[in-house]
Order: sequence, then C-alpha cells, then structure tokens
Amino acid sequence: MIILKALTLRRGAKVLLERASVSINPGEKAGLVGRNGAGKSSLFALLNGTLHEDAGDFLLPSQWRLAQVAQDMPETSESATDFVIDGDTRLVEARRETAAAEASGDGERMAHAYTALHDAGAHDARARAQALILGLGFQVHELERPVNGFSGGWRMRLQLARALMCPSDLLLLDEPTNHLDLDALVWLETWLQKYPGTLVVISHDREFLDAVTTVTLHIENGQICRYGGNYSTFEEMRAEQMALQQAAFARQQDKIAHLQGFIDRFKAKASKAKQAQSRVKALERMERLAPVLTSADFSFEFREPVSLPNPMLTIDDASFGYPPPAGAQPGTPPTVIVQHVSKSVFAGQRIGILGANGQGKSTLVKTIARTLPVIAGSVTEGKGLDIGYFAQQELDVLRSGDTPLQHMIRLARDTIANGGAGQFSSREQDLRNFLGTFNFSGDMVKQTVGTMSGGEKARLVLAMLVWQRPNLLLLDEPTNHLDLATREALAVALNEFEGTLMLVSHDRALLRSVCDEFWLVSRGGVEPFDGDLDDYQRYLLEEAKRVRESLKAAGTAAKPAAPSVSRRAPAAGRLKALRQKLDRLDARMAALHADKDALEAGLTGALSAVAFTEAGLKLQAVNDAIAHEEEAWLELSGEIEMLEATDA
Repeated sequence: MIILKALTLRRGAKVLLERASVSINPGEKAGLVGRNGAGKSSLFALLNGTLHEDAGDFLLPSQWRLAQVAQDMPETSESATDFVIDGDTRLVEARRETAAAEASGDGERMAHAYTALHDAGAHDARARAQALILGLGFQVHELERPVNGFSGGWRMRLQLARALMCPSDLLLLDEPTNHLDLDALVWLETWLQKYPGTLVVISHDREFLDAVTTVTLHIENGQICRYGGNYSTFEEMRAEQMALQQAAFARQQDKIAHLQGFIDRFKAKASKAKQAQSRVKALERMERLAPVLTSADFSFEFREPVSLPNPMLTIDDASFGYPPPAGAQPGTPPTVIVQHVSKSVFAGQRIGILGANGQGKSTLVKTIARTLPVIAGSVTEGKGLDIGYFAQQELDVLRSGDTPLQHMIRLARDTIANGGAGQFSSREQDLRNFLGTFNFSGDMVKQTVGTMSGGEKARLVLAMLVWQRPNLLLLDEPTNHLDLATREALAVALNEFEGTLMLVSHDRALLRSVCDEFWLVSRGGVEPFDGDLDDYQRYLLEEAKRVRESLKAAGTAAKPAAPSVSRRAPAAGRLKALRQKLDRLDARMAALHADKDALEAGLTGALSAVAFTEAGLKLQAVNDAIAHEEEAWLELSGEIEMLEATDA
C-alpha cells in the first residue's frame, strides 16, 4: 500500500501539498487529476524517489518494482525490438548474470543463471516486445528499424513500449496518450485494464481515464482528495459537493444559465442521426455537471462569423498529398496520399475526421487550409470563406522570444494590412483586455513565450485564432497541451460556434460533444463513417484483428519453391526497377533535408510576421514530406530484401 500521511511537499518556495493524506491500495488503478501547476508531476517525483517529502510520512513498499516512461528522447541505432526488450530489467539482469556465470566456468552458478533466465521469459521476450510495438501503431517492417530512424513522437511511443515491457508492481504514466492515435489508444486501454499491478496515471483524456481507472485522486489547494470510481464518477460527485455549497452555487447561476441556453438550443437542433445522438448525450452530461464546468476560471467564445457562405467548400475528384520537393528531377511525380475525393462542406456542419496515423487526415486538413496545394481535381471555396486553422505544430510557429502582447499586435497589424478588420481594434489596451479573457493577465502579457508551458502556448494560439473571427474552423489535435478545464472551455466554445467545424482529434470526449457526423480517411480515400465513436472503436478492433490474422496466415504459409531459371529473369528485372526507384527516393530525401536545413537556418534570422509564418508553414510541409518519403523508403527496402532473399 502507498500511504501519504500529513505530508507537505514543496518545489522551491511554492508549497504544493500541505499536510495531505491519502492511500492507494495494491492493484488499484488511480487517475491523478488537478489543474496545471497543482502538483501532479511533483507527486510523481515523490513516488519515483526524485523528490522527498518536506514533512509528514510517505510509505512505499520497498520491494515494489517501479516502471515509468523515460522522458528523454532516445538516441540509439539499435533496433526498435531490441530497444524495447532492454526495458525488461529482470531479463537484462538475468542475461548479465548468465554471461558472468558462463565466463566463470562454475557449473552450479550456470545452472542457477539458466533457470533465472528462463523464469525471466527469455524464450518469448522478442514476441512480447513486438506485440507491444505493433499494438502502439508501428508496422511489421518497422520492428527492426533503428530507433534513431523514427521521428520524435514515434520514439516516445517506443519509450512507452519499453516501460510496459518492464515487470513492475507500480506503473507511473504521465500523459501516455499524447503521441497516440485512436487505434493505439484503444489498444493501450485494453492492455492497462489487464495490468495486474498498481497504476497511477496523469491524463487529460477523460474517456481514457474512464476506461482505465477505478480511483481518482484530485489535487486542489494543497490537498489530495480520494474518490472511488473513474473520472466521470469523480466529476459527478464533485458536482454534487459543489451544489451543496450554496454561496458558491449562487455565484455560478449566470454562467449556468448561459451554458444551459446553448445546451437547450443545440439539443433542439440535433437530428436523429446516430452520430448526433452521441452529441446529445454529451450535452446531457454537461447539463448534470454545470457547477463543475462553470467553476473553471477560464472560458472563452467565438464571435458570430461576419458571413456564412454556403457551401463553404466544394471538393471535386480531388487528390491530396505533397508536391515534388524543391530540387527534384524534372518529371518527378507528386506523392499522393488520398485521392478521388468528391464532397461538399456546408455552413453549420460539424465534422469529425477519423483515421489511423499516416492515412492522410492532416494532409486533407492542410490542403483545405491552403498550406498544401491540391494534387489533382479541385477545392472550390465559397465567397467570403475565412479559415481559422489550428495545426498540430502550431505551437512551434510561435516566436519564443516574443510576448503574447507582441504576438497579438503583430497579428492585428498583419490582419489590417491584408484588408481584414479582425474581431477587435488594434489598440494595445483592447488587445490586453482580449488576452485577459484567455487568462493572460497582468505581467503574463509580457512574459516571453519560450518560458511558458505547452498549455499556455496552446491558449495563446487559441486566442489568436478566435481574434481572427473565422467562419470555418480547421482544428488538428487542438487539445494535446490543454488541461481538462481548458478542454471543457474549448468544447463549450465550439458548441456555441455558429460557423463550420472540421476536427481531427484523439480526444473522444471532444469529438462526441461537438461533432454531428464523421468522415473516415482510410486506404487512400475519404468516406462518410456511418456510426458513432463506439462503432468506430469496434471498427478499429476488428481492423486490428484482421491485420493480426493476415500476418499470422502469412507467417504460417508454406515457403515458395526455389525459383527456376525461367523465373529468375523477371525477378532480376523487378529488382533493378526497385533499386532505381530507391535511388530516386534517396535523391528526393536528400533534397528535402537540404530544404529543411535552409528553412531552419532562415527562421533564426530577422523576419517579418508574414515571412516568419510562411517559412514555418513551409517547414511543416517539408517535415511531413520527409516522414512520408521515409515510410516509402522503408517499404521499398523491405520489398527489395524479400526479392533478394527469394533470388538467393
């Protein structure tokens, strides 16, 4: 059992916990929640031994084995499989002892070492590691790929797999869903539900917490309050407690009336479609939890758009992807990811875009956002279309040395220069007041962005988005850095937004509460998804099962007979063509990396706001193109290796 008794915990001069007491029983799965800065990460530091209590008692069984996700970015050339296997500390120690025993020549020691090695699961370690890697969304051909050949987000997935590989009695997970798409997230939920040890998890994904946790620990005002049940149960219990505090409840009445107004309005509008019914249920939950939602010290709203063209967009037999990189050979074809899309987007639609990583969700959104050109076909915009785009990498485009006020002043000037009026005037005091509605008050408006948390940066990007008064919102993973209170504020604001919304997100609670219909980006196309998120989750599990069965069938199939002389010639021709294609890929990747280096160097210089934004968008496109070309390179290399093995 983990016990905190009258415990005080400080970080510098700040008191995070003051005489707090709580216990966690063996085998419990606890969600740790609270506002940013409340002390969640510091409590993790206490549990893993990097921080010690300042007063009171802390008890953690000394024999318990601890596992957690390393936060450093791994830099190693060992394969993904070997990297994850090394997370099994028991196996690593057993291998070390076996090597030492064999070197000593001591027969008895070797016998004990071999037994320990078997007990540590050496016989199936590779299979266990690869099951974790595949479950977290990697492809079969990536199992032996070197770790430093993956992008940062995928390396963090490998760190997660490594932590899950480690035998443990206590597992600490801090925002484990941040780098996962829905299919990997569903797999992780299933894995954690079966985990036999004690789990403590920090997450801002309410559906993940609901699926995995059985206890909720809420940190507020220096205290930890324990609630039996998952996050939704905690939220309802807390709402009841707050409702009993009549004075606080009375102050909330105006906000509750406002919240109730839009709930009633949208529930009356909702159609009988299955997707819309999910949204009705989400709104009913918000009804019950009005005291909790309105107690947050942060809220915002989108102003009514100036115009609502209808249709907003008309997509006609369009293909989406990436143009040939700068410096590519003449005649180099573009990279097509999604093709033959014909759709219209109408005023007031609220579309959730579903699909696994790499299927083209972000590519579709970027093209609609004018960041990428249409490869083929057309995307026709309605007259007066005004797009507000929140990109996954939007935080990277912020200038780390500038303040929120400087960002807003520059945005106002650029908007006026481009003929737009914006939402407010460009007077500094008006911009300060506007930033205050996003919790940037007092000295915070002059704090440099580089010193801010990810959540604060995301709030600044949202503020800049709202100020532009769009009529079409394109949001690509907007909640990655937002805490639960800010996510709720975003959900409320999006429900009140009178324009059109297209949303890519792994936050199922947000998708449920704001989307009336879904598009599925899969297998090179875009189709309506006739169902709700529960249906989509079942679809993901069925797809995963189908892939596993096909892999199993491929692994047990009889090996082909040795090729005859007459069959070797076509194989040799195929090999030659593939190698030439690989050479062209190498050339394109080299050109892309040169473009990337030049753009990154240019971003360090003095640029105007427009030039800086333009360079940032180009850098995003180049990075995406590099990731896509790397995937194609790996697939092609695997095909060449198979042909070479067959021809041998």
